[in-house]
Amino acid sequence: MKLYHSILFLLGLGLLLGACDIAPAAEASVQAHIFVDGQSLAVQAPRAGTVQDALVSAEITLGVLDHIEPDLHIPLVEGIEITITRIYEEFEVEQVVIPFEEQMQPSEFLPEGERQRLQLGENGIKEITYRIVYEDGVEISKAEIKSSILKEAVPQIMLVGVQTSFSPRTIPGRLLYLSDGNAWMMEGTTANRSAVVSSGDLDGRVFRLSDDGEWLLFTRHAEAEDIINTLWVVSIKNPETEIDLHVANVIHFADWQPGSLAWAVVSTVEPRQAAPGWQANNDLQLINFSESGWVDPSPTTLLETNSGGVYGWWGTSFAYGPNAGSVAYATPDQVGLVDLEEGAFSPILDLVPLKTLGDWAWVPGLVWAPDGELLFTVRHAPPPGSASPEEAQNFNLTVIPVNSGRALDLISQVGMFAYPRPSPIQAQPTGESAYQVAYLQAIFPEQSDTSRYRLMVMDRDGSNRRELFPPEEAQGIDPQRDWGVWSPQVSEGSRGHALAVLYQGNIWLVDSFTGEAWQITGDGRINRVDWR
Repeated sequence: MKLYHSILFLLGLGLLLGACDIAPAAEASVQAHIFVDGQSLAVQAPRAGTVQDALVSAEITLGVLDHIEPDLHIPLVEGIEITITRIYEEFEVEQVVIPFEEQMQPSEFLPEGERQRLQLGENGIKEITYRIVYEDGVEISKAEIKSSILKEAVPQIMLVGVQTSFSPRTIPGRLLYLSDGNAWMMEGTTANRSAVVSSGDLDGRVFRLSDDGEWLLFTRHAEAEDIINTLWVVSIKNPETEIDLHVANVIHFADWQPGSLAWAVVSTVEPRQAAPGWQANNDLQLINFSESGWVDPSPTTLLETNSGGVYGWWGTSFAYGPNAGSVAYATPDQVGLVDLEEGAFSPILDLVPLKTLGDWAWVPGLVWAPDGELLFTVRHAPPPGSASPEEAQNFNLTVIPVNSGRALDLISQVGMFAYPRPSPIQAQPTGESAYQVAYLQAIFPEQSDTSRYRLMVMDRDGSNRRELFPPEEAQGIDPQRDWGVWSPQVSEGSRGHALAVLYQGNIWLVDSFTGEAWQITGDGRINRVDWR
C-alpha cells in the first residue's frame, strides 16, 4: 500500500513538473503585426523584447529617414501593431531663364519720342536645386535649397528722345560731363554737344581735363574680376585716340601734373573682398606718356606705399597746387604737404578723426588757392569738453596759409561735405586781383552726413557770404566730392565767373555775382563735370 501511494505521488509530481515546463514555452513569444512597404506582416517576437526586436525577427531594415510608430524602444505586447513609413529624399537641379529688363533712358540727342537701342538685352540663367521628400513613394514636399546665377541678365537699354526746353547759352572753353558711363562735351554754347568717349564703361572715379582742355584723364570699369578699374587718357580733338596708361585700381586721386600735358600723377589701392573693397596704398606715382600712345613702363615713385595713418586703409586724398612742386594731402587725422624730395608726409594741421560707425572713413575736402598761398579745407572741430569728440558733428571751413601753417576757421558748422572750391583769379575795378570761394553748406549741420546742402560763395577771407543755389523753397543739393566747377573765364556780359553745379542729375549754370541759375541738361543722369 505504501508502495502504491509512493508511485501515485511520483506520477503527480512528474505531471506537475511537466506542466511547469510546457506553460512558459507557450508564453515565451508574442505576435506583432508590422505594416510596411504596402504589406501586413505577422511576426513572432520575444515577449520580453521591444519593437526593435520585432524588426530584427522580421528582417526589416530602417532607412535613415524612415518613421516608425511606436518608437523602437517600446516593449512588445501581444498583437501590437507597428507601422513603418518609408521616407527618402531626392535632389533635383533645374535651370531657369532670367528675362532681361528693358530700361528707358532719356536722351536730349534724339527727337522727342524717338527710340534708339543703346544696348541689346540678353537673358540670364539661374540654376535652382530642390530637395524633394517622399513618403511611401508619394511626394510630400519640394523646397528650394540653393540658387546660383550662372549668367547675369543684361538689360536692354533704349534711348528715348526728350524735348529740350532749355535755351542755349554761350559758355567759355570746353565743358565736359559724364552721363551713363559716357563722356560728352559742350563747346562754345550749350547747344553744341558731341561725344568724347561713348563706350559706356567710365566709372567716374577720375574725370579730369588737362589745363589746356585738350586731353581727358579718366577711369573705366575693368573686365577682370580682380581689378576695380583702369586709367586712360583721350584726345579731345581726336576722340579715337585713347591711351591706356597701364595703371589699375584708382579710387581717390589722379590728376595732371601742373604745367605738363604728358605727365599724370596717380594714387592706387589694392582690391579686397571685404568692405569697402580695397586697401589703400597711399602712394603717388608719376606716369609719362606721349600722343603716339607710348607709355613709360617704369613710373616715377614720388611717394612709396605706406600705412596712411589713422584709417589709412580707406586712403589719402591729394591736391596739386599751381606748380608741380606743390602737393597737399588730407587724411582722417591730418592735413599737410608732401615733401617730394624726401618722399614723405609733412603735417601742418592735426584733426580729430571722425568715427563714422561704418565701413568708410571721412577725409576732409582739400584744395589750393589759385595763387598757391593758401589751402582751404574742412576741420573736424569737436567742442571743448566733448564727451565723445570722435563722434561730434562739428565741422568748420578752414584756411591754412602755406608759409606759416597756422590754420584759421572761416565759417563754423558748414558740415562734413562742404568741399570748398576757389574761383580763378579775377581783376577787380580797383586793380586788385581777387577770387571767391564756393562751398556747400549743410542745411542741418548736426546731421551733416545725411543732410542736403546749399551752394554758398564768399570772399577768400570769409566775408560777403551769400547763398547762391538752389532757391530757398527747392530741395537741397546731394553732396559729392566733385559737386561742380568754376568757369575758366568770365562769360560775356557777366561780372563774375559762373559755376557748373550738379543738381538732381543735371547741370545748372549759376552766376556767382547775380545768383541767376539756368538748367542746361534734362536727362537727370549726369554725375561728373569739368570745365577748362
